[in-house]
Amino acid sequence: MNKKIILLSALAIFSFSNNSCSDDFVDVKPTEAISAQDLTLFNNNEGAESFVTAIYAKFLDWNMSTFAWIGVSSITSDDADKGSTPGDTGADKDVLDALNFNATTPSFRDLFAAHYQGINRCNQALAYLPQLNNADAGLRNRLAGEARFLRAFMYFTLVRTYGGVPIVDRLSIPGNAEDRTMLLTRKSKEEVYAFIEADLQAAIAALPDKSAYTGANVGRASKGAAYALLAKVSLYQKKWQKVIDNTNLVTGYSLTPDFAEIYKISGENNQESIFEIQGKGEAPAKGIQQYSQVQGATGAGGWGWGFNGPSQGLVDAFNAEGDTERRNATVIFRNSTLYDGRIVPSTVNNPYYNFKAYSSNYSGADNSDVNIRYLRYAEVLLMKAEALNELGQTPQAILLLNQIRDRAGISPTTATGQTDVRTAIWKERRLELAFEHDRWYDIVRTGQAQTAMAADGKTFVVGKHELFPLPQNFIDEAQGLSIQNPGY
Repeated sequence: MNKKIILLSALAIFSFSNNSCSDDFVDVKPTEAISAQDLTLFNNNEGAESFVTAIYAKFLDWNMSTFAWIGVSSITSDDADKGSTPGDTGADKDVLDALNFNATTPSFRDLFAAHYQGINRCNQALAYLPQLNNADAGLRNRLAGEARFLRAFMYFTLVRTYGGVPIVDRLSIPGNAEDRTMLLTRKSKEEVYAFIEADLQAAIAALPDKSAYTGANVGRASKGAAYALLAKVSLYQKKWQKVIDNTNLVTGYSLTPDFAEIYKISGENNQESIFEIQGKGEAPAKGIQQYSQVQGATGAGGWGWGFNGPSQGLVDAFNAEGDTERRNATVIFRNSTLYDGRIVPSTVNNPYYNFKAYSSNYSGADNSDVNIRYLRYAEVLLMKAEALNELGQTPQAILLLNQIRDRAGISPTTATGQTDVRTAIWKERRLELAFEHDRWYDIVRTGQAQTAMAADGKTFVVGKHELFPLPQNFIDEAQGLSIQNPGY
């Protein structure tokens, strides 16, 4: 098993390298084929599972789910401020917060590389699983479905962030000119979405329902997760009927009665959870690298770095709606007592911190037991409501919207017409999904970004900020095969 782990770890390094000692952004050497002799080590059920476990493990990494990700997906938005202290830039979190970034901003490089590292692990699994003839065929089929779901999930992040990107759908051969072109050639946004949809359809055919997973397998990608992600992919393309069709196929889930319960350890993988990244929190800690720590309260009596704090605008939005239940489950307030008895003293630096990233058991550790919630049944209802409203079925949309509001303990919406209901659904997404890494992408896809950012004191440049810049070192290496996004 030690040899298996060492070999798999070596192969899990992706071809997009951040090695400052190299002039090449693309380094294809780590994707060399496993020899037939070494492959025999994996030719069993345990070995087959290890290929896909390595994909999930990528989501625990610092460059995948932590500092770059919270900067790009959250600190940029009107929901969050940089936080920490004025003198601590967090490498580039200050320029992300101010929308003053460029193509050399480190977070864009780190996030881009991390996702292609993960995609490479997916491609490894899909390449080698068919060769493991001593492993159970049904297991291998399911594992291939998980790999395709996870690859689609990563490409969805990439296309929302950068627009069109290279589609790397197989392991590359070192020195092969065709493969180098594959690695460096930017595809259109439409081509990337089509690739994601194809992966998700294949995943749906192979994956079981969530209820089939027990024990150590809880949290793996399921058929419901694939349908939910396919609905979300359709939402971003305004394929409204497909949103409805796919949300209708997300069955076996229900809203958690107590909203705050979702974000506690006791609420992980519960009846509302469709897909979340699993943070183990074992000793030695195996959780998501510093996800809780970088967002924990900072200053005297604090336990973290204080980045990605809720904005005053978000707190005001909760208050305007009378939404104390979701506000108090989303925002840690200075000079308060948390559900586990922890006192947040008046001496911490900032007035607000992200409660959804809080770990009760590992609040000061580098790695914690927090799961990141990515797909919940509440979002499925809101996606369906948005699609129904866009297709003129506004009364049905209102019913779904009010399910979410009722769970939050607030009165039914007063909106009735299509335009007002559209705005109400967008507002509900903000309050329901705050700090679940969607707000920036939501305000861009719905055309709210310029107004929302102006209200937050920031300038959103139309024609530029809809996409983030591709990393400059990738553009340099591409040598014309990929061009930069407008404005950068």
